[in-house]
Amino acid sequence: MRINNFREVNSRSIGGDDVFLKMSCCGCSACLQKCPKKCIEMHEDAEGFLYPEINDDFCIDCGICYNVCPVKNQKPNCKPLAFYASQSKDETLRLQSSSGGIFSLLAEYTIRKGGIVFGARFNEKMELVHEYTETINGLAPFRGSKYVQSKIGDSFKQVEYFLKQGRMVLFSGVPCQIAALKLYLQKEYDNLLTVDVICHGVPSPGVFREYIKYLGKGNKIININFRDKHTGWTGYSTSYTLSNGKHKHFRTFFDYFLGAGLRLHYFLRPSCFRCPAKSGKSGSDLTLGDLWHIKYVPEIHNDDKGASLLAVHTLKGKDILRFLDVNVMIPQNEDNVRMYNASFYVSPDIPKDRELFWQEYALYGFMAVKQYCKKLRPTRLQNRWIVCKIELKKYLTKYILNLK
Repeated sequence: MRINNFREVNSRSIGGDDVFLKMSCCGCSACLQKCPKKCIEMHEDAEGFLYPEINDDFCIDCGICYNVCPVKNQKPNCKPLAFYASQSKDETLRLQSSSGGIFSLLAEYTIRKGGIVFGARFNEKMELVHEYTETINGLAPFRGSKYVQSKIGDSFKQVEYFLKQGRMVLFSGVPCQIAALKLYLQKEYDNLLTVDVICHGVPSPGVFREYIKYLGKGNKIININFRDKHTGWTGYSTSYTLSNGKHKHFRTFFDYFLGAGLRLHYFLRPSCFRCPAKSGKSGSDLTLGDLWHIKYVPEIHNDDKGASLLAVHTLKGKDILRFLDVNVMIPQNEDNVRMYNASFYVSPDIPKDRELFWQEYALYGFMAVKQYCKKLRPTRLQNRWIVCKIELKKYLTKYILNLK
């Protein structure tokens, strides 16, 4: 059987109907790692995403690449066993994490059991790559949201190797990566714990490269944090460190990369618009996200340092929660999850002018991102009105308390 679509998705130009063609690949690299003849390579397209290409001279039409593809072999929607609200007791750990620090607790438990933890980290070239660690000190680079698609490399092969050695493995990633790993392994392992995140979509690594150059202004950036909590969990900032030691930050509301990518969806991967792994389809044991409906959970101490939402999909995932050092583990109503964490269930919409954006990006580079992101900016008058509403709320609260 000839798997034509792997070749086609990389041969077409960007925009228009090509977006729908490229929805058939999420860039998980499972096909590359599983191919028995090593005749598949990943190549970057004009949007900065990796797609597989088959070398016809070596392909034997075995169809294995098709069988491990999470887009072609989607599972049905799967309702979680339960939702929970939780947070780590360690405030320092929560400040270093995107939400409530639950991933770090799971990872530390795994390592103390002699296991391996896989996660995404930035390398020395500021590329997001999947790697593993066997030490608690090695977990720090895996913490925090990265908001760019990672390179899986040969992580699935490494996972299989450690599993067959009998070691416990925690693999974390976005839902399509978890779905791909499951298909790659072709069997369930008792010593494997899979953890994905509530994913809005993965922005382009190509655009991220230009974004890093834009921020650096000629200087090399050696680290970036999209969820810096020094301005709070709900009002987080983007911060980055330059090679000369300078540390800079700004409110995430003014981050052009996140604005045009995650809010306006211009450079999300095409497969994200028809995600193959939403609504529990990934097969993960646990899904982690932010507890955005925290105001409805009085048992959680809202100190603006972060709290987590957990979706439990398996008994294995539920069982491990009792070993975590958390403040509370409170069952949650699914209606609140649907309202405040809708990305668990639905894919983002395709922008109507996505093709036009990429045409302008080809001409102007990151300046095109900046111009499109301005669509999100409120006017100065709107900013003043927001400030007035905040001050009015403070005044009324103080007035009501004085009456009491």
